[in-house]
Amino acid sequence: MNIEVSQIANLPTKFGNFKIKAYKENHKEHLAIFSLNLGEIVNLRVHSECLTGDALGSKKCDCGEQLESALKYIANNGGMVIYLRQEGRNIGLLNKVNAYNLQDSGLDTIQANHQLGFKADERTYEIVDFILNDFGIKGVNLLTNNPLKLSSLKSKIISRIPIQITPNEYNKDYLNIKKEQMGHML
Repeated sequence: MNIEVSQIANLPTKFGNFKIKAYKENHKEHLAIFSLNLGEIVNLRVHSECLTGDALGSKKCDCGEQLESALKYIANNGGMVIYLRQEGRNIGLLNKVNAYNLQDSGLDTIQANHQLGFKADERTYEIVDFILNDFGIKGVNLLTNNPLKLSSLKSKIISRIPIQITPNEYNKDYLNIKKEQMGHML
């Protein structure tokens, strides 16, 4: 992998004070947001970018709430959030908006992705292992509900820490699809 790595900088946030480091992989730039004093075993959230949820507060998904929950957890318990630039399960923002349009017409999230010519989930996680190796991390307590993340990481997973988000009227069907068709442990 040809990865360009930034220096480490301070990142004070509304959740707490963190450090931040960037990784440029071709045209994608990923982040490691972490607490001080990382050991060989860390609490880890691997979070794929969701502009509509993370920045705009969309209620169609649970992404922004999961990110906030993870940052609060890391602030209180130590660890790292790896923020991956894989918008819309790695179909990009334009296609994500097109998928939203199809969902507005009655398709579910998986059907919409298939209609656009994509798999249900196009994300990959090789860069996560690169980042963990860069930090000398040997094992993780993974904050996730997604079985794909559990099976995709090469790093040793010590335990899974669930992220519980209360459904709302706009995302309850989406969350049900994640649970029933994608095996998410909700």
